[in-house]
Amino acid sequence: MKHFLTLFFIGSILFAQDRPKPEETEVWEPEPRVVAPGIYNGPPSDAVVLFDGTDLSKWRNAANHEAAEWTINKDGSMTVKPRSGSIETTEDHGSIQLHVEWKSPTVIKGEGQGRGNSGIIFQRRYEVQVLDSYNNRTYSNGQATSIYKQHIPLVNAMRPTGEWQTYDIVFTEPKFDADGNKITSGRFTVFHNGIIVQNSVEILGTTEYIGAPKNKRDDMPGYEDQKHNHRTLMLQDHGDLVSYRNIWMRKL
Repeated sequence: MKHFLTLFFIGSILFAQDRPKPEETEVWEPEPRVVAPGIYNGPPSDAVVLFDGTDLSKWRNAANHEAAEWTINKDGSMTVKPRSGSIETTEDHGSIQLHVEWKSPTVIKGEGQGRGNSGIIFQRRYEVQVLDSYNNRTYSNGQATSIYKQHIPLVNAMRPTGEWQTYDIVFTEPKFDADGNKITSGRFTVFHNGIIVQNSVEILGTTEYIGAPKNKRDDMPGYEDQKHNHRTLMLQDHGDLVSYRNIWMRKL
């Protein structure tokens, strides 16, 4: 009996030594840096504020790079000045988290693509649609929050016409080799008014109104050469009085 207990004790020790320990799967480094959240959809501490309602200093005309001419309103928003041209950021961007709030005019004019139409175009190439899609039928891959002409939103999360809409977008940029061939597709995740409407969908190429998306870097808007590869964020002038406010991004 004594011999048995001795063997049992030794076996218990050996078994305990072989058992995994919780510490073996704990990772302590690197420690995530601290980012202070914003208040009421405001920018977090590491965000780049693109528009805070005061001026258009971080935007320019997308066609001629002159000063942006959109209207700044007393409520801290800006509104498209029809036919003045789309505007773009003064700096390029890569993969980002973007927050944008927008609204279409309260007075309903037009229908389909002719009502409250604008767009948010990443790197001058990939568009998330802005459109008054509240009780306003159009082709499904062209309604609000569609990846234009590529992906239909999972649901229509529109608030009524004239109310502020919120987009929170995660954009992962595509990757190209030295010859300009795409080696990894980009992706979009989009939340509309807090509801997920695009869940890590593949970007099929450039946004095209007619024809297939382009995937050769040399054929893309904004690309001149490796030193002049313009990848700005654009807001589209589609001729409608769409307003924007509280625009910020986080570089990923």
